[in-house]
Amino acid sequence: MPANYYNFITNWRVEGTVNEVSDALKKAEYLPRWWPSVYLDVQVLEPGDEAGVGKVVSLHTKGWLPYTLRWQFRVTESRYPFGFSLEAWGDLVGRGIWTLEPDGKWVNVAYDWNVRADKPLLRALSLVLKPVFAANHRWAMARGEKSLEMELTRRRQCSAELYSRNLV
Repeated sequence: MPANYYNFITNWRVEGTVNEVSDALKKAEYLPRWWPSVYLDVQVLEPGDEAGVGKVVSLHTKGWLPYTLRWQFRVTESRYPFGFSLEAWGDLVGRGIWTLEPDGKWVNVAYDWNVRADKPLLRALSLVLKPVFAANHRWAMARGEKSLEMELTRRRQCSAELYSRNLV
């Protein structure tokens, strides 16, 4: 297996419903607002069908290391609200699978990311710095879990405020 190939399994546990979590994750264009520590810019290039399959998104991302990544993904499968799969290309090439599982008032979120780092810097240095690059990914995903928790809280507060004002 090449040194620039990575397989990451990330597990989160957040309070909410699978619909709330799925709705947050499927709207990639909002990632810079609620996960700004990682997502610098996100543009939807193609909307996909009513389930989001075929949606193409362009991303500019970062971690705590001093480099950024430019990559795109296409949603290849939707299992709304239980997750979706994507295919990535650009600085990162591979497949990601989001899986959401309800557990009472919680949602267990798993992300299986099989990716090849094709950015020349990462490709050249993965043999020596793979543990550092992996730590950078873990840092980014830990920020994602905290950011998602805050986004779900924000959405609930906004909904409660709208209901209290009889606006919905």
